[in-house]
Amino acid sequence: MAEKKMVEAITAMEEDFAQWYTDVVKKAELVDYTSVKGCMVFKPAGYAIWELIQSQLDARFKATGVQNVYLPMFIPESLLQVEKDHVEGFAPEVAWVTHGGLQPLQERMCVRPTSETLFCDFYKNDIQSYRDLPKVYNQWCSVVRWEKETRPFLRSREFLWQEGHTAHATAEDAEARTQQMLNVYADFCEQVLAIPVVKGRKTDKEKFAGAEATYTIEALMHDGKALQSGTSHNFGDGFAKAFGIQFTDKDNKLKYVHQTSWGMTTRLIGAIIMVHGDNRGLCLPPKVAPTQVMVVPIAQKKEGVLEKAEELRQILADKGFRVKVDDTDKSPGWKFAEQEMRGIPVRIECGPKDIEAGKCIICRRDTFEKIEVSFEELADKVAEVLDAMQVEMLERARAHREANTFVAKNMEELEAIFAEKTGFVKAMWCGDRACEDTIKEKLSVTSRCMPFEQEELSDTCVCCGKKAQKMVYWGKAY
Repeated sequence: MAEKKMVEAITAMEEDFAQWYTDVVKKAELVDYTSVKGCMVFKPAGYAIWELIQSQLDARFKATGVQNVYLPMFIPESLLQVEKDHVEGFAPEVAWVTHGGLQPLQERMCVRPTSETLFCDFYKNDIQSYRDLPKVYNQWCSVVRWEKETRPFLRSREFLWQEGHTAHATAEDAEARTQQMLNVYADFCEQVLAIPVVKGRKTDKEKFAGAEATYTIEALMHDGKALQSGTSHNFGDGFAKAFGIQFTDKDNKLKYVHQTSWGMTTRLIGAIIMVHGDNRGLCLPPKVAPTQVMVVPIAQKKEGVLEKAEELRQILADKGFRVKVDDTDKSPGWKFAEQEMRGIPVRIECGPKDIEAGKCIICRRDTFEKIEVSFEELADKVAEVLDAMQVEMLERARAHREANTFVAKNMEELEAIFAEKTGFVKAMWCGDRACEDTIKEKLSVTSRCMPFEQEELSDTCVCCGKKAQKMVYWGKAY
């Protein structure tokens, strides 16, 4: 009964996906709401996932020569105004500080929505010569954007992220770094989070304010909506000219630097929930599961059971697994339901009869498959199961994306697909902003990206019928 009640506390995703998501976030104790509207508390279970994302992403950054720095959280208004397109892009979401203590500030400051302007201000003094380049910096911090509608992880007024900001001597170097970081993101999503992504370029309408080009990775959630999961921007020398970031090149001439910026945020946790979760709750990919293995002793009051559970925990911990024993006084059924709801990848069941027979049961969270294994083989088998889960979760997510990716050759087909389904729709586009606006207006969908892997689905634009320039992924998005 207890087990049933626990699972009933989660709304079925087929019934109400938004409510299912909120239920999972709350029941798995990832976050809590606060008296600060639009902001959330990361509870230990939620923050631990972010720490694993952060450490693995940071290692990948450093392998490409990135160094971490930290800049102030306040930006003077005059500094924000220097790059016109940039400030216009962020103006509606900026939070302003007007007082320091009791005194009104001479110049109001914004709480950083992003740090391009501060990095530019810093770089203009820090870069003098070609010998100072490239600068490949990143900071881990929080940013504030005054969102109207907020949802845990997906949109909140303050969120955690990393923002890379680099400066280069040539346009080629900047473009190479922009694409390199997008590839780091794509590889990270697929190999660590088990989330397949589409890599591509944003249209001019959807690109970052002040960028020459924005590249993106787009993932498809279980409900068929897209989630922008990471972006990388090439700024060219636009910011450098606005801020006067010049260097003396090898030919002794003054030149402007070329810049990039790239970021990933805590919305990745939302992506993990919505790609892999099910009606029992979370299902965490092993590489980002704070607890990978939960040992559940059965009939734990009987002699030797708890001792054996602790022994198994120690064997697995010594092999580097993140493992715990659930020795609470709840019933085994309740413990199983709780472990499943929290998304712990592997459960080990062990009771008096198992101990007599020298074996235990491994249960996989993703497929619920049960495997009998001897104590001697346990560590090897757990490693094998976790590796298989990591691979198969990606394969299942990829199969789901393929099954929910459609093709439209004309406006009637595009309308018909979005009237009945959600997912990615591939369609040709002439490159005209007016057609993009028409599609958004009529169907409430946006261009997600122009994928690097282009296909010629037809030679005419899905909207106006004129000559097509690019294939675009269209979809509803979070």
